[in-house]
Amino acid sequence: MGGLSAAEFNYANVQGESEFNRYEAEFLLCGRARLNNFVSGEKIIDFVQYGTSEELNEGGRGYPTLRLNEIDGCFIQEPVKHCDRIKPDEFNALRLRSGDVLICRTNGNPRLVGKASIVMEDTEVAYASYLFRLRPNGLISPATLVTYLNATSGRKEIERFTLLGNQANFSPAKFREIRIPVFSKQLIQRIDELLAAAYYAHKLALSFYSDAMEQLLDVLRLQNWQPSNSNSAIKKFSDSFSANGRLDAEYYQPKYDAWAERIKQHPAGFAELVMACQIKEENFSPDEAQTYLYIELADIGSHGNVMGATKDVGAALPTRARRRVSVGDVVVSSIEGSLQSVALVTADYDNALCSTGFYVVRSDTINPETLLVLFKSEAYQDLFKQACTGTILTAMPREFFGCIPVPVIDSAVQQIIAEKIQASFAARRHSQQHIELAKQTVERAIESNETEALEWLQEQLVLLEVSELGNHEIAQGKAKPIAGVVQRLRIK
Repeated sequence: MGGLSAAEFNYANVQGESEFNRYEAEFLLCGRARLNNFVSGEKIIDFVQYGTSEELNEGGRGYPTLRLNEIDGCFIQEPVKHCDRIKPDEFNALRLRSGDVLICRTNGNPRLVGKASIVMEDTEVAYASYLFRLRPNGLISPATLVTYLNATSGRKEIERFTLLGNQANFSPAKFREIRIPVFSKQLIQRIDELLAAAYYAHKLALSFYSDAMEQLLDVLRLQNWQPSNSNSAIKKFSDSFSANGRLDAEYYQPKYDAWAERIKQHPAGFAELVMACQIKEENFSPDEAQTYLYIELADIGSHGNVMGATKDVGAALPTRARRRVSVGDVVVSSIEGSLQSVALVTADYDNALCSTGFYVVRSDTINPETLLVLFKSEAYQDLFKQACTGTILTAMPREFFGCIPVPVIDSAVQQIIAEKIQASFAARRHSQQHIELAKQTVERAIESNETEALEWLQEQLVLLEVSELGNHEIAQGKAKPIAGVVQRLRIK
């Protein structure tokens, strides 16, 4: 049938599903895990709430407001955007607190719908309307709930109850209908401990990333330096349209010129990006039958990491999957609104494909870690925004991207930045390992039994401890070695 999936159901065999008023093919064909002891989502909810639908801004005005972009793995990060239309009492009601569970309600990409994260500490952050939050009532812990929802069994439940259309939707009403397994207190405690260890490593990763950014800003004399906040400029014709073909007022905001001039004043000098870097522009035509990893904008984390990728055959990939990336490449989004999507390609994604919405950059004189931090800095985010042009889809043309000034950075400084970013990525990998252990433990408890799942977990923690004994330098004196966290988990 030309690759179509089809199955025949007898009406008598699907009457049990009629309570949901769902007879579409996607609902009936979606597989489910065999849960022996479970309750409906309705039974575990203590509180549920949508986020704000007010417009967000990039100017730092108002309350920081979390979007899907700032959900990294099972945890949240510092929001990029703010909302100045929320009143103080509204913010207090929306403020994320320890133990909150956030779930993606709607997105154009179905695999992101239902994505869940946990808030591990009280925050001063609100959240946007395409997320909803809930608090479990004690039958299951927030960490265990998030682990289950992101594991294979939980994803099957979510996919079964997701309504498909132009935007896939998994509402709180549908959450109430999914099945939630009932676990023992012992297993819940172990999952909570794994997520706590993952969060510890996650925070360590953010700390190293922050150190790398501070190192770069110091050497560029950008630490605590801000450009003019004036919103008007006077330009001669010869210095404006005649020189660059731009008549839009946004392009001539004084802050952009101030950032560029500050970089050009770097004592060691500068070069235009097109001279300092290679921009990989050749298109790659995927083999229709071969399987590839495909990286898109939604796969880029807030701190330069690739969070995941779609795995599919070439025939099923979108036509924009035409750039091939290698270890050490830095991918930079060219689409306004997603300019912060900058990431370093690691060995896990060597030879993956990425969207043509990215520029793929590397340099012979600047290591990839330094390029990553440079492009993620406030200065370059502003310069990327200045370069954007267009109407319906505003993007950064190559001719403007290539003209952005890039400073000459001392190799010793680059090495320090590289070490900090590598430490950040190592800590992030360790965090992900603990999350994966938690998900697999939940899956084994569902597929087999809790005793076997906990025994398996104990074995895996021993192996993880051995693998990390040689990597205790990840902490570099800033915190207890990650291996110590594994040891504490193992001996319980």
